[in-house]
Amino acid sequence: MAELTWQPFGLTRDRRQVELWTLRAGRYAAQVLTYGGILRAFTVPAEEGERDIVLGCETLADYERQDKYLGALVGRVANRIGGAAFALNGTTYQLAANNGPNCLHGGLHGFHQAVWKAREEHGALVLTHVSPDGEEGFPGALWVQVTYTLTADGVLTLDYRGESTADTLCNLTNHSYFNLLGHASGSLAGQQIQVWADAITQTDATSVPTGVLLPVEGTPFDLRRPVDFLQGLAMTHPQLTLGNGYDHNFVLSRQPRAPMGLAARVTGGGLCLACYTTQPGLQLYTANYLDGTPGKGGVSYGPRSAFCLETQAWPDAIHHPDFPTVVLRAGESYRHTTAYRVTAV
Repeated sequence: MAELTWQPFGLTRDRRQVELWTLRAGRYAAQVLTYGGILRAFTVPAEEGERDIVLGCETLADYERQDKYLGALVGRVANRIGGAAFALNGTTYQLAANNGPNCLHGGLHGFHQAVWKAREEHGALVLTHVSPDGEEGFPGALWVQVTYTLTADGVLTLDYRGESTADTLCNLTNHSYFNLLGHASGSLAGQQIQVWADAITQTDATSVPTGVLLPVEGTPFDLRRPVDFLQGLAMTHPQLTLGNGYDHNFVLSRQPRAPMGLAARVTGGGLCLACYTTQPGLQLYTANYLDGTPGKGGVSYGPRSAFCLETQAWPDAIHHPDFPTVVLRAGESYRHTTAYRVTAV
């Protein structure tokens, strides 16, 4: 069971109070902001003593200025909705086109900008938020809860729940940027990625799935055995060119008799990060569009200085009936669990 403490972290531009919560268990510690539910730091034991492996900002003002979703909870719908519109129950809903022609990560003011309510419960941090009916164009008032737990053996778990007053869409994830060499190392050199997936959802020029599942065999997306990040990024493939690197949804292999499947494993700097999830997809993103974002301790975060493991339903699922659904019916419950385990190699 983790020990929890909290302290003020400042006021948003519109004068909302933000708290910084710290979970400690053994030699591990995680910092979480009520602004965006942001994972600001994840400090783990390392050969030099301890190491912070999550990119983050020094101040709340820096978080408000950046648009890279650093460490944040994103929703109502993570990833992209093609054409920034969808039809549900015979009604068409228009959304903000905040990523080319598409709606990305919930729209202009998604969950990454909300100030969540926080409480401690049995050694865990519980964040709750209510998105009102019609917010960002989505139907129904959506109640969401994300519970963060940390154990002394290095497992950080995020448990997501949601309920809506009307049929709506719901696909939540966390957008943390990891670097196992430390948040300030600036490069993915010396880190290897393995993903348990036989296919990706092929994307078009705007990064929206075409509906085609592209087998990874013989492509830079064949990460079924460990591959050095820089080796994979140096390969040539039309999909890599479109994404400016890895920015793709991997179709995770279903693992029988396992409620939580092993999705990915990254090693480097004497550490191993294993990602487990109940979700059918994993967006691997190699921070291709970080552009000198101000970070902790005066560090500047540039492109390909980190990786994201965004567990999710598949992007644009509402437009592909054969994709796992993101429709949350009124009276039903959304549930998703993802765990990140960090150990010494």
